[in-house]
Amino acid sequence: MKRTKKQHLPSKICPVCGFSFTWRKKWEKNWEEKVYCSKKCARKKKGGQPYP
Repeated sequence: MKRTKKQHLPSKICPVCGFSFTWRKKWEKNWEEKVYCSKKCARKKKGGQPYP
């Protein structure tokens, strides 16, 4: 099995906090739909509580 170095993994920028997040194995099947870096940012975008 060939391993990929972390610097070669795809990454995205979270539109809420601006954090750059990198591909994870658990997101393998839905990486294209992944928009936010965390559940916290997803809640904030959907009208939840803003960051303190």
